[in-house]
Amino acid sequence: MPANLEEKELLTVEEAITLFNLSRGKFKRLIREVELSFVVHYGRQQRFIVREELMKYLCNGKQEELANAKNGRTKKRLEA
Repeated sequence: MPANLEEKELLTVEEAITLFNLSRGKFKRLIREVELSFVVHYGRQQRFIVREELMKYLCNGKQEELANAKNGRTKKRLEA
């Protein structure tokens, strides 16, 4: 099994959040509410993320919707 997240085909939700620096709340809400090609269900509650499919999704302009707030609004508020 690859130790490096960039080499893994299937990621846990937490690994995907870490690898792509996504907002935890927004990402979890998205995969819970919408059927997406990059989410693979295993059992009742376990979900895995197909890394390549998530990369395609993010490259299609969805990255900003899932961006971590630490990089955006919070920084602007601190500057004000």
